Amino acid sequence: METDRYVSPLSERYASKEMQYIFSPDMKFRTWRKLWIALAETEMELGLSQNGKPVISQEQIDELKAHAEDINYDVAKAREKVVRHDVMSHVYAYGQQCPKAAGIIHLGATSCYVGDNTDIIVMTEALKLVKKKLVNVLSELAAFADKYKDQPTLAFTHFQPAQPTTVGKRATLWMQEFCLDLEDLEHVLSGMKLLGSKGTTGTQASFLELFDGDQETIDKIDPMIAAKMGFKECYPVSGQTYSRKVDTRVANVLAGIAASAHKMSNDIRLLQHLKEVEEPFEKTQIGSSAMAYKRNPMRSERIASLSRYVMIDALNPAITSATQWFERTLDDSANKRLSIPEGFLAIDGILDLCLNVVDGLVVYPKVIEKHLMSELPFMATENIMMDAVKLGGNRQELHEKIRELSMEAGKTVKVEGKDNNLLELIAADPAFPLTLEDLQKSMEPSRYIGRSKEQVDNFLSKVIRPILEENKDLLGVKAEINV
Repeated sequence: METDRYVSPLSERYASKEMQYIFSPDMKFRTWRKLWIALAETEMELGLSQNGKPVISQEQIDELKAHAEDINYDVAKAREKVVRHDVMSHVYAYGQQCPKAAGIIHLGATSCYVGDNTDIIVMTEALKLVKKKLVNVLSELAAFADKYKDQPTLAFTHFQPAQPTTVGKRATLWMQEFCLDLEDLEHVLSGMKLLGSKGTTGTQASFLELFDGDQETIDKIDPMIAAKMGFKECYPVSGQTYSRKVDTRVANVLAGIAASAHKMSNDIRLLQHLKEVEEPFEKTQIGSSAMAYKRNPMRSERIASLSRYVMIDALNPAITSATQWFERTLDDSANKRLSIPEGFLAIDGILDLCLNVVDGLVVYPKVIEKHLMSELPFMATENIMMDAVKLGGNRQELHEKIRELSMEAGKTVKVEGKDNNLLELIAADPAFPLTLEDLQKSMEPSRYIGRSKEQVDNFLSKVIRPILEENKDLLGVKAEINV
């Protein structure tokens, strides 16, 4: 670990090694070389010639392929100090390893050929990893929802006790938001295209020169490069760069996932305050340096913290996209180097935390029941009123009576700090032909959860399980939390 300079916490504390590799120099520069190979192969296959002789030979292609992975960073670094240009430095370094092919590397291309195409490839791979982890979060939540689908619990509106739901039904609300994110992710992922090779202002003028104005042949260049790099197609038009709107779309997907994770983590934090649910807490974990008894929801707090970063980070590509001039400016570059990798590294850390939290989420049914039963008499008043009407009572008069008695019971709880005595008050009122025993029979929580259990079953069978089946090859991820 470096101790004398700044080190990003995203790489040291939060993001996985898998995501870090996607944004590593090795991934970047190996992709550059693959793109140079794809370009040279395409030009050779399309018959690029000079005075009737092929410009590129199979021997040169083979030499390039032999050194596609072993990047001579020291040579590139030394060269960049001289020429102050990263792409030309790596062209030079590659040429040093491939002397026969040195003259045809990067032929007809501009820097964005490797830079922008690599950015698209890297973002595509990163989106695939995000999808993989998002699907696994849904899988973990599905197991949790199924397990607790008929565990009654107080619902909350305005964080005030409301008509009961179940622990599992609440989890489906989190899942539904992640499902919307998955839809957005798959839409953006399926639409990712390469820039291709269109030259300095996107006009393909250099290829018009190379191929002697052969329009039909030039039309084949981008599709062939795309196929070699594993893409369906290239963007049909561009300036020097692909539209920075693409970065905006990608960042918005990440921001959406962050918002969903933040909402879930907030709910868990509030439930942990109530002691109804608790995130994983290791035996040797310290909750507070001063208060030894504390069990803080550290993981959920970290989810919320990183999520805010990702949501705000999405503004960077949007503003960059809006302020590009004509065919390109370079004020996007420094911003892209920060906002895109760090957005992905942060969302990777968020999803790992989500996996860890949901996998180890502890539910305390006795505490849940205690809270529910203390409020249930208020929830049950409509049923009690209906039962009394069936026995000859007047609905309007009973409604007013229950309102008055509820206010009195509320005062007992909030002012005097005593238990809810609404049932006793109703039983003692002659307007209600019901005994305390009759009223207590109506206190079965399962009577008040509506279709919570059935909704969970339907949601899992109709929405979630098809998603998990379709993506079964992605399942089985287990997250490691560094700190």
